[in-house]
Amino acid sequence: MSQSTMRKGVIFGMMIGMMIGMSLLSAPVLSSAEEVEPASRQRVELSLKSWMFTNGETKWSHDASGLDSRLGNPTSKLTYKDNNTQIMELGARINLSRRWFLRGEVGFSVEFDRGKMTDDDYLSTGGQHLFSRTNSDTTGHGTWYLNLDGGGRVAEFAGNRGYLDVFGGFQYWRTRYEASGVYQEVCNPSGAFTCGSGTVRPAAVLAIVNTTNWITPVRVGVQTEYRLARWFSLEGRAAVSPISIVYNEDNHVLRTDLQNPSFTMWGIGASANVDAGLKFMLTKNLALTGGYRVWWNRTYSGTWENHPVGAASESAPLRELQTIRHGATFGLTAAF
Repeated sequence: MSQSTMRKGVIFGMMIGMMIGMSLLSAPVLSSAEEVEPASRQRVELSLKSWMFTNGETKWSHDASGLDSRLGNPTSKLTYKDNNTQIMELGARINLSRRWFLRGEVGFSVEFDRGKMTDDDYLSTGGQHLFSRTNSDTTGHGTWYLNLDGGGRVAEFAGNRGYLDVFGGFQYWRTRYEASGVYQEVCNPSGAFTCGSGTVRPAAVLAIVNTTNWITPVRVGVQTEYRLARWFSLEGRAAVSPISIVYNEDNHVLRTDLQNPSFTMWGIGASANVDAGLKFMLTKNLALTGGYRVWWNRTYSGTWENHPVGAASESAPLRELQTIRHGATFGLTAAF
């Protein structure tokens, strides 16, 4: 972990520690045997959340065998993996009435300096086989997202134990990778194809810049809370969409035969978000939350296009473009 990440983590921890400490001074002693009291509906809820050290992956592949019969299907697979990416999230919810609400969340990475990119190329001559594999270290500007939702309460559990809400809304999710250095791991040329071996470019040289934009215009979901005691609850949220649009740009900086961007991809697919966690009431208006989150997007149809210098672009089917990110969450929620 870098010193920058440690500093940001310490600052975040101190902020939460101070808020918890102040809250505990005024917190009443609660017994799990006490009956759950009716919960008043607060007008505004604000949240500060850390999606800690998330693990993410973006991968795509295409089939250009229709452009050159020597190329395999898939022709190329690129996989961007990153580790220990910490995301901070700010959220706000406005309860318009006892039933209806509006909610917004914005998240952004505060550290993004670890990962690996693998580029696999395939030929069809002599049967489908791996022709070239290169690896690069991945850094970049990380990821950010925006959620905008509106919804309503459809059920309240007996004994004022909790509720079930439904919601619908919009999500935008962007991830940018920068791959530096090129190390040739596999080189098995066939026919007229040739490739180098060993270190093709040193680690300090920028090789590829990839930017993935997922736009989910309409998603629907449910959110629930079930109070086991006055101070302790189980929480869950899930959202899905059969329509998630992706636009991906891949710029191979070292290739002089390609423009910027070198390749672009459009596709349509599906998405799913799932959160599960625990909620501890520190005071009447302040809660500590923790859990686990998984986000997933994947195309089921799309087009890949190259952009050569001095020649017309060519297109081919996009076989797959997928982004997944998961990790633990920890935060504070204040209601007033």
